Amino acid sequence: MPWFPDFTSAMVLAREETRVAGQADPVRQYVTALNNGDTRALEDVWPGEVVIYDPREGEVRGHRRLQQFVSRSQDMLARRHAQVDIVATTVAGGRAVMELLAQLDDDGDGRRVPWAVAVVAESRDDRSVVFRSYFSRWPLDRQHHVRPPVLSPGRGVAGDVVARYLAALQAGDAEAAVSTFGPDGYYREPDGPGATHRGTAELRSFFAARLPARGVGLEQCAVTDDGVRCALEYNILRWGDRVLAPQAGLGVYERGPDGLLAAARVYDDAERGP
Repeated sequence: MPWFPDFTSAMVLAREETRVAGQADPVRQYVTALNNGDTRALEDVWPGEVVIYDPREGEVRGHRRLQQFVSRSQDMLARRHAQVDIVATTVAGGRAVMELLAQLDDDGDGRRVPWAVAVVAESRDDRSVVFRSYFSRWPLDRQHHVRPPVLSPGRGVAGDVVARYLAALQAGDAEAAVSTFGPDGYYREPDGPGATHRGTAELRSFFAARLPARGVGLEQCAVTDDGVRCALEYNILRWGDRVLAPQAGLGVYERGPDGLLAAARVYDDAERGP
């Protein structure tokens, strides 16, 4: 059978091409696996180890737990008739951050509820990958949940207008926070588009009412910055005078052509996140 070596080589090449394509867009592979309830594509692309940090399930590691997690996630998405759109993707420094907006059926009554999700993919070699998801669980069960830290501080520090915005939060300076946004810039709370504050007047009203006078204490953990969007993984430590159990979250800060913030989109489950 002289054709057999050529056939085998073609199979190996096709498998390698599939791996390369999957590694080039890891979060899409992850979302596809959740929608299909099938882990094989993930494990074919990353045969070493697939680790997931999820707000509901915690740390997911190992083949059996991965299968269980993917199956439960697929069941939830199917029951809620989820429709998912990509908001933006930020890639830099070996990480990819994809922002997603899903529309969920609210307990079968036909009413659609928005659910904002961000997923970070980080791969330190071509065999293993870590996925970290960030979202509020309020659209799922109408409750806020304390989520322990996923990362330790110090893996990156945001700069330029993002740094000025974070400094304003730290200082509790509402006017300084507003000044970092462009005229049509907006802040979107973790609950999604229904909790969006756009333009100087709405932003001033929002920050004046919600930002505590003694500021918000954040630990910066990891920064993924492509020059347009800066995705910051953080831990919330303090709200005003109130010390909190450290809670993991992520913010995406999008710069406009004027160098000011065109958008700030937040993904955490704190009752009063930054």
